[in-house]
Amino acid sequence: MSSDYNPPTDPLVVLHDDHELLIVDKPAGLLSVPGKGDHLADCLLSRVQAAFPQALLVHRLDRDTSGVMVFALTPHAQRHLGLQFEKRQAKKTYVARVWGEMAEKEGTVDLPLIVDWPNRPLQHVDHENGKPAHTDWKRVKVGNGESRVRLFPKTGRSHQLRVHMKEIGHPILGDPFYATGPARDFPRMMLHSETLQLRHPDGGQGVRFKAKVPF
Repeated sequence: MSSDYNPPTDPLVVLHDDHELLIVDKPAGLLSVPGKGDHLADCLLSRVQAAFPQALLVHRLDRDTSGVMVFALTPHAQRHLGLQFEKRQAKKTYVARVWGEMAEKEGTVDLPLIVDWPNRPLQHVDHENGKPAHTDWKRVKVGNGESRVRLFPKTGRSHQLRVHMKEIGHPILGDPFYATGPARDFPRMMLHSETLQLRHPDGGQGVRFKAKVPF
């Protein structure tokens, strides 16, 4: 993370809140949690806690990814939601714009990932030591040398969608880590967490939240 951190000043967008859950639409360019050093202190968690002091972290999105994020408003909800993420019961869908016009309508990327230590926080494929990582994708439309896809991660590895798309030859547009050349030359990374489906901590009923795609 370089020191050129200029987080957006957009007001907090609350999609839903009740006695257990807080759902917000995270803007691109804002850290989910504070980084190391005062210049990386501004983050979604601190902004959320300014409005909801009891809010507790459940999961994260990469700095450059936008979209649906859930926070817990009680310790019970944090435990309940944490287990759902751990057991891969929470279902997420993402929308991305990627480089190149995809020929196939859908597919699966099954490539194990591990941190690239000399270049961390970058991740890379490692068939011997990597942890299983599985992404399903569906093409939404193609044109002008790019494709719009919907991504369905079955695992939650760091940078999973970004590395998987790069590995199949379609890096996410504007990705500062994994896109190169013209694919990188975009005002933001074109990756958005569109929907999140989980069980409500109070009673276990299925709930689904959606954040409009901004690109």
